[in-house]
Amino acid sequence: MSDRARDHDVVVFGASGFVGALVAEHLAHHAPPGTRVALAGRSRERLERVRAGLPGPASTWPVVVADAGDPVSLAALAASTRVVVSTVGPYLRHGMPVVEACARAGTHYADLTGEAPFVRAVVDRFDDVARSTGARLVHACGYDSVPSDLAVLTLHRRVVADDAGALAHVRLVARARGGVSGGTLATMRGVVELAASDPAARRLLADPFSLSPDRATEPDVPQPPDAPAPGRAVDGGWVTAFPMASFNSRVVRRSNALLGWAYGRTLRYGEVMAAGRGARGAARALGITAGLGLAAAAFALPPTRALLDRVLPEPGTGPDEQTRRDGWFRMDVHATTTTGRHYRAVAAGSGDPGYAATAVMIGEAALALAHDDDRLPDRAGSLTPATGLGDVLVDRLRAAGHTYLASPR
Repeated sequence: MSDRARDHDVVVFGASGFVGALVAEHLAHHAPPGTRVALAGRSRERLERVRAGLPGPASTWPVVVADAGDPVSLAALAASTRVVVSTVGPYLRHGMPVVEACARAGTHYADLTGEAPFVRAVVDRFDDVARSTGARLVHACGYDSVPSDLAVLTLHRRVVADDAGALAHVRLVARARGGVSGGTLATMRGVVELAASDPAARRLLADPFSLSPDRATEPDVPQPPDAPAPGRAVDGGWVTAFPMASFNSRVVRRSNALLGWAYGRTLRYGEVMAAGRGARGAARALGITAGLGLAAAAFALPPTRALLDRVLPEPGTGPDEQTRRDGWFRMDVHATTTTGRHYRAVAAGSGDPGYAATAVMIGEAALALAHDDDRLPDRAGSLTPATGLGDVLVDRLRAAGHTYLASPR
């Protein structure tokens, strides 16, 4: 089927959900004229309400009724469009049928997953299928894990340009302000529950190379811990465990392997979160560490899970407009190369990182897949932002106001 024979360029699946509606809004304002966008989900009524709130021509976009539990509707959806953007999570529960439909139809796909077991399952089940049909299945196209993945790609580009060797030791320090949605909490809960009940899932989550395309060929290089104890950063401030590090780091390592270990076969990559300076920073670092441990324990135990269900935000809810507008993120990446040179990269942007900024990231990923096919990396299958979209997405996000820079220090 030719691209023009398809009815749509981009379909936002889950457009009536909290994040899906934000993605639709971004596309309404930033998709080039003539881009054929459709809104998809289970409820026509809810989709029409979202559509009615969009500006200009977007208020007439078609709506498509499709259900993550209905393979027939998903197959029809995938066959009707060049790109599917899926915001329907948790992906471990709802995501696999959508991926399968896209892989078999040769339809490009982007999601917001932060679930390593889901990505591993997609690689194992549909990577070969997608490569045979030419579908790009690009995971983690939001705050998980675009800033991490593209910051390291940007760093790599500068190190290569300077003939400074390969990346050896890389540490990302995350700073952000934003809110939390029910969907994010549901995702965290699903991963913790799976780990508590499934020894194989626990082993996968503990493996620093769990998303490798070929685990046996990975270099035997010890990696930084996912949840390090509180300590000091390069600038003297306090840092502590970053909740997204265990997923982001595996995405970056998968990118390295898919690129033939272009970043370096001795790469050691880790992520931490900034907690502030002085005594207050130390106290905050200790508090965050303790809080993360308590949260994991609470999600793992049925009695406390039931209690949390009553008090935490439900899926489909999220931070208000003011919180989304006032949010921001900044990733400072410190690197040493195999020649002993020191570099720094920055990935930063305005807007709540998990919602406003994420809508920009996956929205621009969708537009890249729809319009920039001739400039994208020549790859198909289960991909990362760096390997599926690469410099094209970096350029698009810079044009949207985000920062991606690398320089010697």
